[in-house]
Amino acid sequence: MQILKPKMKIRGGARVPHFKDTNEEASLIMPAPSMVTIAMQQHIGAPCNPCVKVGDQVTIGQVIGDADAFVSAPIHASVSGKVKKISSLLLPGGQSCAAVQIESDGLDTLSEDIRPPEVNDKASFLKAIRASGLVGIGGAGFPLHVKLAFKDDAGVDTLVINAAECEPYITSDYREIMEYPDRIVSGIDMVLEYLDIKEAVIGIEDNKPQGIAALSKALESRTGKTRPINIVELPSRYPHGAEKMLIYAATGRRVPPGGLPSDVGCVVMNVSTTSVLRYYMETGEPLVKKRLTVTGSAILEPKNVFAPIGAAISDVVQFCGGYNGVPTKIIMGGPMMGTAQYDDSMPILKQNNAILALSEKDTYKPREDACIRCGRCHFACPMSLTPTRIEILANAGNGEELKKIGVSSCMECGSCAFACPAGRPLVQYMKYAKTVERKAVAK
Repeated sequence: MQILKPKMKIRGGARVPHFKDTNEEASLIMPAPSMVTIAMQQHIGAPCNPCVKVGDQVTIGQVIGDADAFVSAPIHASVSGKVKKISSLLLPGGQSCAAVQIESDGLDTLSEDIRPPEVNDKASFLKAIRASGLVGIGGAGFPLHVKLAFKDDAGVDTLVINAAECEPYITSDYREIMEYPDRIVSGIDMVLEYLDIKEAVIGIEDNKPQGIAALSKALESRTGKTRPINIVELPSRYPHGAEKMLIYAATGRRVPPGGLPSDVGCVVMNVSTTSVLRYYMETGEPLVKKRLTVTGSAILEPKNVFAPIGAAISDVVQFCGGYNGVPTKIIMGGPMMGTAQYDDSMPILKQNNAILALSEKDTYKPREDACIRCGRCHFACPMSLTPTRIEILANAGNGEELKKIGVSSCMECGSCAFACPAGRPLVQYMKYAKTVERKAVAK
């Protein structure tokens, strides 16, 4: 094991404030609420169809939704109890899906189907991963079995573990590192072995020295393993946690526009996803709970919490002592890439990693002034885009030109808006521009 310096320096980005006040808050297990609402769309790809009906008794870990599509992942009950309703739910991204509402019986009865899977080769490994319901729980929500199902001749030789956690406020991955470092390393070894990947690198920012020490100790205790796992100590700069940025910094390889990590011999996994995968292989318990950082100036007792998937934001906040005054903004995720919510009734999804509730003093919105052509947004963009030009083209409806300049490569990381002295909502303009581009391509 070695602690390495990054191979390359990422372009642009921002030095965002950290506000990691829950770093040393050990994770607590939240009791099951009286009711959970479990969405049938908790991943990129095809939504699941409910496979239970109103009145059915269900147990923890029982499959309640699935789909025949390859790009999908089954969904499991997070509490035991009775199915009360199957209805439509409006998700944070604006799309609707079916949702199964379960009234908890308070017994926390585990499904009889929960048992460690039998895994002895790549095919059974991927089958087990699909059965676990695992998706990219760091935020992306891509079904894990799909991500890892690359062809044997794809040339993937490096597993990149994303432990950067560069967004302000969020400490859920850090707590995974501090609480389960050996499980993380064991999970990495399992992926390397069954997918025949030569080596792994763990990308973690240098503002987490205790996390680096915990991983180093776990790696030093590895015995009988021949595939190297090294740590890449990244400078603290947002957005190092973005997939393409992490690959570039950790390996020096540049994923081409529109390309995939496998195009440059890499596959990326979130550090918590790796740990939860190992836990599933040991116990057979699928993804039914999620660690969340619950914090912000409007939270009375900020905590890191294991919450049942489907619990309402309001239930999780209540477990953290309730609100410290009236929240002006509630965000699922971090302040840079999270999604603001209309209210706190939204249920927790697999890919959620934080609930951020902010009071008025922390949600001041600067007045939007005219662009002064300073170029700060361009210099901050990790993908070398020019948001001001993209805004003009989008407003003109010029989808063809937007395609030429590569607007689809925008990660919506928010670095441009963070750097803008005129307070312009550049991320919203970028989202709109991509819509204009897609409509032009579809014609």
